[in-house]
Amino acid sequence: MGILKKLQPEFQSVFPRLASGKYIHFIMLRHSQSFPVFQTDGILNTARTQAGLGTTDESKKQISRLVMFKRKQTTPERLAGRELLRSLNLTSTDESNKDKYCEYNGEKSCKKCPDCIIYGFAIGDSGSERSKVYSDSAFSLSAYEESHRSFTFNAPFEGGTMSEAGEMRSSINELDHVIPEVTFPTVETLRDPTYEGFIYVLGNLLRTKRYGAQESRTGTMKNYIAGIVFCDGEIFSNLHYTQALYDALKGDAPIADILQKVEEVANNLLNDEPVRTTKRLFGSQLEELLDEVSALYQDETRLVETINALYGQTKAYAESFGALKKKGK
Repeated sequence: MGILKKLQPEFQSVFPRLASGKYIHFIMLRHSQSFPVFQTDGILNTARTQAGLGTTDESKKQISRLVMFKRKQTTPERLAGRELLRSLNLTSTDESNKDKYCEYNGEKSCKKCPDCIIYGFAIGDSGSERSKVYSDSAFSLSAYEESHRSFTFNAPFEGGTMSEAGEMRSSINELDHVIPEVTFPTVETLRDPTYEGFIYVLGNLLRTKRYGAQESRTGTMKNYIAGIVFCDGEIFSNLHYTQALYDALKGDAPIADILQKVEEVANNLLNDEPVRTTKRLFGSQLEELLDEVSALYQDETRLVETINALYGQTKAYAESFGALKKKGK
């Protein structure tokens, strides 16, 4: 029996109307593998925080960290999921197809597909749905000074030069980038999912490869799923997790070393949380689960069956409790 089968009791049979105390936490390391850009108003987002949690001078010192705001994490993942739904012909960009048309974050969202119900929406008088995916800003393990680089770039003519027919183009600009191999420890939480909803959200995390501005040219990142925890409430914050790793590693470290420390650090932090934990997946159990999920996504028949079942669940939820519920029922 595969591990996904053994985990079936941890999932809801249908999406409940009210929160029911089943939380799944994806304990991750988001790791830059090119030059992402996470900025607001033309500059990289940063925050001044304590380096660690301990009482040593190294832990107590204040450092500037890069910040990856929550929408810069979930938006690319939502878009990856929406692309999958369209590829399986469950939603459409054809506005004339009223049953399947779904506009992203707009008045004409379908309010019933997995993206709308799991990640939520708020459309004025047209209704709203609270997200079942909880995220928060992530902070770099390393200091800002060690984690960025400014690049100058230009926009040449088609001939490849900055001048043509005696005209000199002056479109030169400078932009600050996150450098490769910067780590953002992150916890993303899924509340009250069905088995199919769990597969969908985990698949989005595994399949999303680009984050930040200009993601068609740069922004490649890898999401390392370092642990999955099933419990009855929310757990530690991204900043707390980052600071605990900083103390354990005595600063930044190569990704392989960070991955080796995650289980120890996460378990120590979980032991201090006032929650009941039913499953903690690390190491070989986690690898087995991730292999099974990857195999499912590679199997056309099983993938179609799973996501179709999920669409049926979210549609039923929308009609029973959501924006599509008929008045008087």
